[in-house]
Amino acid sequence: MNEIELWIYILESINDELDHFNSIEKQLIKNESVANNIKALRRKMILAMATFCKYEQELKVEYEYGDVEYDAKRYKHHEQKRESYLQLMKDYNAFKIHIYTLLKVYYRK
Repeated sequence: MNEIELWIYILESINDELDHFNSIEKQLIKNESVANNIKALRRKMILAMATFCKYEQELKVEYEYGDVEYDAKRYKHHEQKRESYLQLMKDYNAFKIHIYTLLKVYYRK
């Protein structure tokens, strides 16, 4: 459950960063494609956050009231969640690199 809490915290932080990237896009980059990428990535992050919150609640209920043991099936399910989180991080890092590449053309006089 600690891992899931960490994922949720990081996704919240990324959401804040996307707000900043949105401001940068509006003030400096002014590219509709980038604005759409920000919106799409924000949607992905919010949906993932909702999924992880629901998963966290399921685990809490199972921990308190359940009698199901931690077995290979549960491990596999958790690994799928971890893979989806890692894919989100890869997508976000690719997006950041794209933004930073776009920002390289600007320089201060």
